[in-house]
Amino acid sequence: MKALLIEDEYPAAERLEKLIRKLDPRIEIVAVLESVEAGKRWFAAGQPVDLIFSDIQLSDGLSFQIFEAFPAHSPIIFTTSYDEYAIKAFRVRSIDYLLKPIKLPELAEAIRKYRDLKQEFSPDAYARKVESLLDSLEMTRRTHKSRFLVKNGEQLIPLAQDEVAYFYTANELTCLVSRDGKQYLVDYTLEDLEARVDPLRFFRLNRQFIAQVSSIHRIHTYFNGKLKIELRPEAAQEVLVSREKAPAFKAWLDG
Repeated sequence: MKALLIEDEYPAAERLEKLIRKLDPRIEIVAVLESVEAGKRWFAAGQPVDLIFSDIQLSDGLSFQIFEAFPAHSPIIFTTSYDEYAIKAFRVRSIDYLLKPIKLPELAEAIRKYRDLKQEFSPDAYARKVESLLDSLEMTRRTHKSRFLVKNGEQLIPLAQDEVAYFYTANELTCLVSRDGKQYLVDYTLEDLEARVDPLRFFRLNRQFIAQVSSIHRIHTYFNGKLKIELRPEAAQEVLVSREKAPAFKAWLDG
């Protein structure tokens, strides 16, 4: 079996290669591609593979852009940290969806699905199976939060997401900052919030901040490829986006 990896983070690509080789040394990794543009060049050259492992958020955009330009003729196993892309992943011929960090048993199950599909199903039957997966996912898909319950002294107040400017963490506490500059404690970690907010409206800037698009006031280039973000209301601490995350941030802002 020939497999293609599309992954822009070297440690993640290296870990996935090791897991694949541990699972089945006969699987040949023919290439590791790091960007949307590299993916487009690969598929434009018409190089066939049996199976594709693809991250979703790449340095220059989303891998879906590759498969929109070159419809996949090989099944895809998507690998990512963000499960809000699950529905779209299955729409581009995905046979499975693995959340990072990838675990060996989950990888083994995904490859087993590929082999079962290859041996037992015709292309038409494969399409019907993907359609049934879509129907199931649409029914069970988690909806994004539309409001947040915050603490104000002895009171609990519901705030609509339109009223939220950003979330930040300090001293192991998570705060919500409203558009009028008020701050409230919330009973979520940033990891919890990242999984619950609308990814079209909110972005995880770094380990301390998740911001809504309307709160991004100014963006400054910073040393070593980083970006410095001015938020409104103004944040009490410096807000930086790493060089690795800057392309995804720009793509998110560009909508």
